[in-house]
Amino acid sequence: MRNGRKGGGTPPIHMGTGRMTKRRKTITVKVGNVMIGSGHPVSVQSMTKTDTHDVDGTIRQIDRLEKAGCEIVRVAVKDMKAAAAISSIKNGSALPVVADIHYDHTLAIEALKRGADKIRINPGNITKASDVEKVIDECSLRGIPIRIGVNSGSLPDVPGKTSGSRHAMTEGVLRYLEIFRKKKFNDIVISVKASDVPGTVKAYREVSGECDYPLHLGVTAAGSKETGVIKSAVGIGALLVDGIGDTIRVSLTGDPVDEIKAAKKILASSGARSFGPEVISCPTCGRCAVDLAGLAEEVERELERISFSLKTIPEKFTIAVMGCEVNGPGESMSADIGIAFGKGRGAIFRCGKIIKTVDVNEAVKTLMEIVAEDLKER
Repeated sequence: MRNGRKGGGTPPIHMGTGRMTKRRKTITVKVGNVMIGSGHPVSVQSMTKTDTHDVDGTIRQIDRLEKAGCEIVRVAVKDMKAAAAISSIKNGSALPVVADIHYDHTLAIEALKRGADKIRINPGNITKASDVEKVIDECSLRGIPIRIGVNSGSLPDVPGKTSGSRHAMTEGVLRYLEIFRKKKFNDIVISVKASDVPGTVKAYREVSGECDYPLHLGVTAAGSKETGVIKSAVGIGALLVDGIGDTIRVSLTGDPVDEIKAAKKILASSGARSFGPEVISCPTCGRCAVDLAGLAEEVERELERISFSLKTIPEKFTIAVMGCEVNGPGESMSADIGIAFGKGRGAIFRCGKIIKTVDVNEAVKTLMEIVAEDLKER
């Protein structure tokens, strides 16, 4: 379906060409001041972990998320008090605020009246067409988009579905879209999240071939920081490399700021976006004669400090920190700035040419002085 009409089937899948597949074309959806869709950068989202009744605490958390690079934030609306709090939260938030609604459609309507920039509803627990239509009417009146968010843990009923038929999440979304199509409402974002990576990737690939709505990517209930980042990187990253996905959230158990850090790294690693200077370093082996792990970590800390001190930084800037003569010179020469270590010394490269050789004890200090100069010039 394109805007609810059947389209061209499943898109081609990336086959390891070394380049990201061309981005899937979608309509554009506006969430506050953020544009979502194929003509715009893949945006980074998170969700507050505070009780939405606690307006001050929620605003403080949104402020931390914004500083970390979050671009859209979602809040849980579990009752009318939480819906009413959106007015105050919006006043204190630098980010567009999405109201997350389950079970009761009247909470969505109240959240819209209180200024929500987008509504998320779940086809698995807001099932009556008449209730959905009331939310659609209110969103149409106010020019506010809706995310249809399906989760594997709360699937909509799919009458007549049999074993081996279309994926349950895909079928659930497509059936739900019938309500929106009858109302001629197309200001829609879709998500189809499962807690298992293969199920998530399968569902998104299926949905991407059936409509041209923007897709919100994520692996639901991905787990704690270490496990959740890996599952999200595999699932979200695979889809981004396919050219699928317009906005993402990394769902982690813990501090939501960690979600933003992970999301930015996934976007950068997949080639979907760049967020400024990047450090690459080798994994080390028996040839390495320096504490490369410590040196690379020191470079990352210094780079973060330098970046904060500059008003603007170039998006594409790579620093290579390499431990021996096998790949070191090659990786260092292909980076903007690089250092390749031998025994006790390092050769510093700028755009492929050695500019200085330094003692290991002075290496990071000298390297970062050169990096700072280059960043200021750019």
